[in-house]
Amino acid sequence: MIFHAFYNPKSVGDVLLVRLGEGKTATHSKVGNITVLKSENQEIIGYNIFHASQYFSDLSVGLVKVTKALINQCNTLFKTHDLEPVTFDFEDTFIVGEVVEMEKHPDSNHLHVCQVQLRDEVTQIVCGASNVAKGQLVVVATVGAVLPSGLIIKPSTLRKVASNGMLCSAKELGLSDGYNTEGIIVLDKKEYQVGNSFF
Repeated sequence: MIFHAFYNPKSVGDVLLVRLGEGKTATHSKVGNITVLKSENQEIIGYNIFHASQYFSDLSVGLVKVTKALINQCNTLFKTHDLEPVTFDFEDTFIVGEVVEMEKHPDSNHLHVCQVQLRDEVTQIVCGASNVAKGQLVVVATVGAVLPSGLIIKPSTLRKVASNGMLCSAKELGLSDGYNTEGIIVLDKKEYQVGNSFF
């Protein structure tokens, strides 16, 4: 299950915005301080939880870090309103990968088709960075990752070529100190290991 949470009391108010699925909201209903958002096929795709600070401790502004405590607090609240509990896969979605093969995109002058070794698999990722090269250790946002901007990484097709993830730059990860600012982050092989969490 997808679970992304956003909180910005200054701009939105004391509301925790929870996204559980893709698609546009077709209908909504209110249960206590919770607005339930549903898609056209009536699947729950999100919740707006009002007066969030009453139910949740340590909410950070922006993209909220999903912890076991946050999931437990959600489920405690949902249980009181007979809503289905939520689950979350706590496996890190930003991991160290190695570019094991790379070729030019057949339909682009600047895109590259990379085969990237992750934990125990090789996945294909299309990358537009000029500094990407075979043999590099890179930061991979895997499918399901959420960037600080709120962008969700999904399987996609770039000019008819499948891509399952994203090779990240420091800017995309909201980092500045100690990282190259042009193109993707290239990691030191003495400090990082394929499959490990980047953060």
